[in-house]
Amino acid sequence: MAQEAADSDSNVIVVTAQKREQNLQDVPIAINAIGNEKLDQLQVSELQDVVKFLPSVTIQQGGPGFAQVYFRGVASGENANHSASLPTVGTYLDEMPITTIQGALDLHAYDLARVEALAGPQGTLYGASSMAGTLKLVTNAPDPSGFYGSAGVELNTVAHGDLGSIYEGFLNVPIAEGAAARLVGWYRDDGGYIDNIAGSRTYASSGIRQSNTALVEKNYNDAETYGARLALGIDLDDNWTIKPTLMGQVQNTQGSFSQERSGQTKKELQTVQYNPEGSRDKWIQAALTVEGKIGNWDVTATGGHLRRKTETQSDYSDYAYFYDALSGYGAYFYDNAGALVNPNQYIQGIDRYKKSFGELRVASPADAPLRFIGGLFAQRQSHNIKQNYIIDNIADSITVTGTGSNIWLTQQLRVDRDYAAFGELTYDLTEKLSLTGGLRYYKFDNSLQGFFGYAAGYNGDKYDEDTGAFIKDGTGEAACNGRPAIVEGSPCTNVDKSTSDTGFIHKINATYKVTDDVLVYATWSRGFRPGGINRRGTLPPYGSDKLDNYELGWKTTFGAFRWNGAVFQEDWNNIQLSFLGANGLTEIRNAGVARIRGIEMDAGFRSNGFSLNAGFSYNDAEIRRDFCAIANATFDCTTTDNELLAPSGSRLPVTAKVKGNAIARYEFPVADWDGHVQFAVNHTGSRRSDLRPAQNAIKGNLDAYTTADFSVGVKNEAWAIEAFATNLFDTRGVVNTGVQCIETTCGTGVTASTPTGGAFYDVVIKPRVIGVKFSRDF
Repeated sequence: MAQEAADSDSNVIVVTAQKREQNLQDVPIAINAIGNEKLDQLQVSELQDVVKFLPSVTIQQGGPGFAQVYFRGVASGENANHSASLPTVGTYLDEMPITTIQGALDLHAYDLARVEALAGPQGTLYGASSMAGTLKLVTNAPDPSGFYGSAGVELNTVAHGDLGSIYEGFLNVPIAEGAAARLVGWYRDDGGYIDNIAGSRTYASSGIRQSNTALVEKNYNDAETYGARLALGIDLDDNWTIKPTLMGQVQNTQGSFSQERSGQTKKELQTVQYNPEGSRDKWIQAALTVEGKIGNWDVTATGGHLRRKTETQSDYSDYAYFYDALSGYGAYFYDNAGALVNPNQYIQGIDRYKKSFGELRVASPADAPLRFIGGLFAQRQSHNIKQNYIIDNIADSITVTGTGSNIWLTQQLRVDRDYAAFGELTYDLTEKLSLTGGLRYYKFDNSLQGFFGYAAGYNGDKYDEDTGAFIKDGTGEAACNGRPAIVEGSPCTNVDKSTSDTGFIHKINATYKVTDDVLVYATWSRGFRPGGINRRGTLPPYGSDKLDNYELGWKTTFGAFRWNGAVFQEDWNNIQLSFLGANGLTEIRNAGVARIRGIEMDAGFRSNGFSLNAGFSYNDAEIRRDFCAIANATFDCTTTDNELLAPSGSRLPVTAKVKGNAIARYEFPVADWDGHVQFAVNHTGSRRSDLRPAQNAIKGNLDAYTTADFSVGVKNEAWAIEAFATNLFDTRGVVNTGVQCIETTCGTGVTASTPTGGAFYDVVIKPRVIGVKFSRDF
């Protein structure tokens, strides 16, 4: 919902959604904004904390640093695989897009001026990464007016888990007339709450017994986050300003952030993992923005470079156990002497991202009856992928060449390039009525090169249920056909593909100001997502998908009361549907059409120290044609090898039909201090876990959940003290669920404790957190 983005006593919320500074109530798009002060009041420290107060936004998370963001139900159940579709939502840090190929950066939320959530396609101004919406994180700029700063400490404890703490602070330092620096730093220690309990399993083919005794640990999913930002603001003269920024963050996690559903776990917040798990996510970003005027036109040149490296360890023993129990895979893993080895698998991954972008834009005077904003954009992002699937002590003949004990290696380089020219023209037909037309010409050029698969000597690529034999299916060293390695570290090359395309997307808007305090608008806009590569050799590249948005909205202010809203229909065409095929390889098909109808509203009231804000969204999202494994003009899923994945009328997954929140706050004097008490409630409705009915039946729906937060505190001009509780009633909300391999195997196979049943992993929201915060301004 819209919250004050500046002074808490001000009714003016300044945003930059249309790449100009504007009062939120004058911007004819559906936008929610939460400002610096409100972010602190709502105990926001990471991405998932802010999303619960944005009704149009959904987050699907696998743990800190690994999240996908969705707007208005535009989700088909993407598995965020490194070789799969790009995200449907763009995330920006100030002027720079920071959405990497597998999702957004999980930036610690401190010293942000505001968070802006722009619902619906923003393709005209923001491009390919904003098909369904845009999330903007806007930092506080250096201020040359004076020296000041703040330092804060938070101590907390998580229910069923450990203690945690946060230390953060900033300094704003004038360095010359018209120039200042802002230095920001943070350290966060999140206590764990998932227990890795004792378990054992016996592999059917060999009789080898496996135990996790050495890894048993209470509260083993702790996380540590630290980082810093240095920003400069330098006024060269009255017209020109340069703003260089350097920011970086490191996030270390241990364990799994999922509770397990299987025969081995008996309680919530438990799992049974047989291999070490954790991650290290390290990134650094440098950006430069130059702003000035040529005549009375505004000119902005901005660019930046982002480098990110993630190192992960993942348990993959379910894959090994279930395939052995059901299909005898364990018989194909042996040592140099021919003896069977423990088929336990685990994954060690190193992913390196590089992202560079540049944008040059101009804007005519904002007070003229005819206004233009437009420019040029270019972006290149690469992902160097290394995923080691390891079975210890296997024979040299079945070890991927050049690795220690890999049964499978993914060593690929993915590059996604985007270029665009864009512009929007607005004309005031009357003092009340304005028309806007926008156009973006785009070109993308995406490639995937490298290696994936087994060693040349491994003969168990694919299990054929009809013959009961293992056959080759074109992966691994046997499929290289003598092609030397393109990507360093790979034994040879079995994937070398590229795809490109050009096109246009548009925006048409009519805005009518009924009065100075009442605005209505109508918009038809389009967004797109670039196509990409299917790495399996038998599959062609997949094409772009597009989203058409038809929206009617209103912005109203009646004294102390504000009410904004929008009704919309979105038509999603040529959907990039991703699912696991043979060998657990992700396959992407342009396989269908979906329609999403909904309404969003937010309202606020403030008077005499009391404020009440509420937000609500309703999304009716379903596919309109049968989803086939292979798309065809007639949507006929009865042809050979063209399985019906989901029938027409199936509800899209991930997003709830109903989501809402309400925040009540009362501020009052306490001697020479200002006191406050605040209560917030959030509700997320039930969701499908998978678009495909068969797989959804195996994994199950994600149940609705409601959480409540409470805080009380006092502050004066220098000090602030606050006690709080988030998830006050310790609700166990599930935001994501999955299995380690194909659902019909890992979701319905044999377990160690029961004759049937699978092992499911539910990512849950954090249990109740109780804490106290102290801060000192100076």
